[in-house]
Amino acid sequence: MDLPDFKSLTDRQSPIYLQLYWRFRNAIATGKLAPGDRVPSIRSLASELNLARGTVEAAYQMLSSEGYLIGRGPAGTVVSPQLDGRVSATTPVGSSALPRSGQIKLAASKPLQLGLPALDAFPRKTWVRLAGRNLRAMNVADMVNADPNGYEPLRRAIAAYLAVSRGIACTPDQVFVTAGYRGALELIRRTLFRHGDSGWFEDPGYLHARRFLEDAGMQLVPLPVDDDGLNVESGLRHAVDTRFAVVTPTHQSPSGVALSLPRRLALLDWAQAQRAWIIEDDYDSEFRYDGRPLPPLKSLDHAGRVLYAGTFSKVLYPGLRLAYLVVPEHEIGKFRNSMAQLGRSPVLFQATVADFMEQGHFARHIKKMRSLYATRREYLVRALAQVFGDMLLVPERAGGIHVVAHLKPKYNDKAFAAAANAKGLAIMALSEWCIRRRSPVGLLMGFANIATPEQALKYVRRLREAFEH
Repeated sequence: MDLPDFKSLTDRQSPIYLQLYWRFRNAIATGKLAPGDRVPSIRSLASELNLARGTVEAAYQMLSSEGYLIGRGPAGTVVSPQLDGRVSATTPVGSSALPRSGQIKLAASKPLQLGLPALDAFPRKTWVRLAGRNLRAMNVADMVNADPNGYEPLRRAIAAYLAVSRGIACTPDQVFVTAGYRGALELIRRTLFRHGDSGWFEDPGYLHARRFLEDAGMQLVPLPVDDDGLNVESGLRHAVDTRFAVVTPTHQSPSGVALSLPRRLALLDWAQAQRAWIIEDDYDSEFRYDGRPLPPLKSLDHAGRVLYAGTFSKVLYPGLRLAYLVVPEHEIGKFRNSMAQLGRSPVLFQATVADFMEQGHFARHIKKMRSLYATRREYLVRALAQVFGDMLLVPERAGGIHVVAHLKPKYNDKAFAAAANAKGLAIMALSEWCIRRRSPVGLLMGFANIATPEQALKYVRRLREAFEH
């Protein structure tokens, strides 16, 4: 195994952690590091290069988040076996310069992939400048005494943002920064639940949250979703005594509907009466194209029963794996005790997001993305109508970064999705997101990275080819 050449990590225009990142990327692309090869530990590489461990950790975090490296516990960290030689070098070998706009190609990114924001529209120059400044300012205390609850300036920035944009009154002490939404769910599980506890879950509902909770030993009670969102009445009739409810009320995942006000109030009344917990996943509330985002449940919660989770992964970029959880004030102590036992996102990323928010870049980016996503959604919807006609039904939705296209019940959406993905697409079958056997059929498609109408038409025609074979 040949390691990357680290001798020339001296480019003053690029932070050291980004230079490390690109060295590994190029070594993988050129075969110097093959799938399955073990890479040095963070400690040993930092020692060898005379760098701070936080610098190497930031590079490894990016590589792991984008699927290039995989941690295997005591066996160390290895190059992902799934890459299988399909990585292409996006910078010249040995060059530490960042790629120009539009040249970044993530190994895991495919047409119509769900959950990806517009990577081509991310303000990389601003981000790199802020990250570089934070890296240069990092000292020993920052690396040793990281607050397990999250970087304090970031928690302040989140609390201020939520007060203005979402009407949520909370203190920085109520905010906990986690390693992605799964990190928030794990924090909640450790703090409040026991193995075997039952809870309401939207059906269809967010697939990855469902799998996490089931793997953690939670018993999920599927409740149907209609045009008014989660059917709370069904839960009150059939499973009133559950311990929690997991909901996406602003933009239901995956249907895109909003939970109606009467059902919001009924859900809050149930939680107060049963002393149950509502886990509110407000995953892409920022991206509403028609009017202001709907008020979250947390802003209506007077009994302290809502746990509010938000994420930066769909607003900025997935490699951050950075989310946050707002807990009731009377539960802060319990969550602090649990947080001390969990992993956390690197301080460098947290500090960069804090600066990004405090300097106004975050608000400007969201405003830009709202307009961009409305346009790109229209590209995909028009292409689907042109190619499929009435074979696919795409409901009107006011936000989000994906569309759901309903199929007639006679079709097998799983087989259709598999055939489409064999042609290089990355769609998902709606029935995969359902718990009940009798589930609606359809296709889930991300549109955030469709840059032109021609590109949308190209992808949809490929989708039609899969449909016909």
